Amino acid sequence: MKKLLVTGASGFLGWNLCQLARQEWEVYGTYFSQSVEIPDVTILKADLSNFQDLKRLYGEIKPAAVIHTAAKSRPNFCQLHPQESYPINVTASCNLAGLSADYGIPYLFTSTDLVFDGLNPPYKETDPVSPVCYYGEQKVMAEQGMLERYQQTAICRMPLMFGAAPPTSSSFIQPFLKALREGQELTLFTDEFRTPVSAQTAVRGILLALEKAPGILHLGGKERISRYEFGLLMTKVLELSPDKVKTCLQQDVPMAAPRSPDTSLDNSKAFALGYQPLSLQEELEALRGKI
Repeated sequence: MKKLLVTGASGFLGWNLCQLARQEWEVYGTYFSQSVEIPDVTILKADLSNFQDLKRLYGEIKPAAVIHTAAKSRPNFCQLHPQESYPINVTASCNLAGLSADYGIPYLFTSTDLVFDGLNPPYKETDPVSPVCYYGEQKVMAEQGMLERYQQTAICRMPLMFGAAPPTSSSFIQPFLKALREGQELTLFTDEFRTPVSAQTAVRGILLALEKAPGILHLGGKERISRYEFGLLMTKVLELSPDKVKTCLQQDVPMAAPRSPDTSLDNSKAFALGYQPLSLQEELEALRGKI
């Protein structure tokens, strides 16, 4: 089997990607601070902000393709610590693109729907970027810098994602479930809309893009939904009481990073390639007993 290098294997998306990719690839996954065990995957410690570490990885593994999922991905953290998040979110991403260009191998980067301000959804790949938070700005800088280094870079803009997670990470759904199972109130925005998708579906889209689609590709789900509406659907499918799910507005919750109201993605380009998300209800039903 060909060798695939996946950065951020201990993170939510990277961990899910390694699980599926190992069926067709010899997978090497990196971590920085928290190791993780994945059957049939070689896990390596690496400092992606260190260019010599990156060169060593390419030289030793000689990957046939690289997927870069590692990131400082919490917007509030990036807003408060831009100098700490920049080396991994921007510098490492561009260096990986440059090395992949040197080796002439496919390179895929996972970006975000937060490159948009949320005022003109749904967003196509050709729409101008307009981030309102520093995390979104860093992803834009990475996108532009990588394409300058390597025009064949595949950039997948990811939506809000949910699913099973390793002990080292979580999706947005894990805190929701913990609160409800402990009988706590869960207060969710009625005025923030996304096109969420399960990690399993997202990973299938990423592997499809690696094969077929250099350039920018949106990998959102089929449905535009508010966080509050998602919470109610989650309680229905997973048979939890909806009584503790309460409503609020973005302005009710002070946060370091400004929030976009609606970063719903237009995924028609990906659909045409064969990307096939299920309905959110079906996605959640498939996770019963796993989360």
